[in-house]
Amino acid sequence: MAAVFLDKKRKKRLEAGHPWVYQSEVERIEGTPAPGQLVGVHNHLGQFLATGYWNPKSQITVRVVAYEPVTEMTHEFFVERFRRCLEQRERFLPGALSYRFVYGEADFLPGLIVDRFENILVVQLLTLGMDRVRDQIVSALAEVVKPAGIYERSDVSVRELEGLEQTTGLLYGECPQHVLITENGLKLEIDIKEGQKTGYFFDQRENRAAIAPLMTGWGKRGGIELKEMPADDGSEQMIQAPVNANGKVVTFPYWDGATVLECFSHTGSFTLNACKYGAKKVTCLDISEHAIESARTNVKLNGFEDRVEFVVADAFEYLREQVKGLELRLERGQADKKKVDTSQPLQSKSRTWDVVILDPPAFAKTRSAVEGACRGYKDINLHGMKLVNEGGYLVTASCSYHMKPDLFLETIHAAAIDAKKTLRLIEFRGAGKDHPRILGVDEGHYLKFAIFEVRSK
Repeated sequence: MAAVFLDKKRKKRLEAGHPWVYQSEVERIEGTPAPGQLVGVHNHLGQFLATGYWNPKSQITVRVVAYEPVTEMTHEFFVERFRRCLEQRERFLPGALSYRFVYGEADFLPGLIVDRFENILVVQLLTLGMDRVRDQIVSALAEVVKPAGIYERSDVSVRELEGLEQTTGLLYGECPQHVLITENGLKLEIDIKEGQKTGYFFDQRENRAAIAPLMTGWGKRGGIELKEMPADDGSEQMIQAPVNANGKVVTFPYWDGATVLECFSHTGSFTLNACKYGAKKVTCLDISEHAIESARTNVKLNGFEDRVEFVVADAFEYLREQVKGLELRLERGQADKKKVDTSQPLQSKSRTWDVVILDPPAFAKTRSAVEGACRGYKDINLHGMKLVNEGGYLVTASCSYHMKPDLFLETIHAAAIDAKKTLRLIEFRGAGKDHPRILGVDEGHYLKFAIFEVRSK
């Protein structure tokens, strides 16, 4: 087996558990490894460190697959790794049949992503090293998981950095375009062929459930309280019933629920969880008509149609519009204190919500894009928190790896200062249990999820 020897002056990242070797860290190569082939990795003294696959076209020249000598990634090699993945998911997600089954480097299989949707697997082969052993990967997945079908979604630009073309297609068995899954007790229809990435984002599973405490406890603000009332059956029994300020019994079952705005809804997953946990009314917004249709389907599957409205719009423009209308309305309210032109009709768009949820796509895909991303995150959170009712909640996330946790919080704090709001951080979370993270591999710490209480200064 060919051998790669590392430079003496490099940082010892590999010894600290990081699975990547960059071109700049390589001192010399012994042998003539073919691109994608396994090589032994040694320090400058010749001591063996790891086995990884080699690609001279990539800046990440070697990606580590083992810390012992391995001559080939065989069917048996992948069977052993996949069994470990399965045991891990079954331990931490008991009873679940839909989750991220293989999470690249964190499962010691760099360049490989596998998402499980009940009995269908969706695979992404991101690197040359994994692409050249696709047959072994497919046969091992078939043995360990026994799926009805395996579909490839390697239509990602990162493959081009490895000298590979983007590709999609059936790898094994039969795969329908839409697969019905269950997450947090909710039904979702996933488009594995045309949906984003592999069709769904499992990393927010636990975070979606974390909004449960925000969804009820709002009735009192609307003047509704539980009071003892005589039962309707004519008996002398007294029951607790919701009664409004006019003394009338409220029959709407979700009278105590929150009003919720979900931006960047994709499949409507936060909307579904909001409804499950008792939301009164949810506005589900995405710029993509395809995404809204997907969300509409999922809302109908769970019987929540009467509590959800759908909006196809750019989230930035929509939030700005609402804030502009709100500020104009507040200005009208001050007409007796200062000169205000009331001849123009009021904008109808000036809504606020008890809970605003912002789950945007990555704004910073490279280090150079961080400055622009900060502006984007600040803008959307600034307008989002302005539309939260007093004492309500802002739920916000970032999936940009280059947007570090401290910078993310600093950016939101800067938005709060400009909005004249005080934020109380209630919860700060990362990705779910099917997205483990190896310490020392900061690239795995990409998702930031926060829940803030919002109050005016």
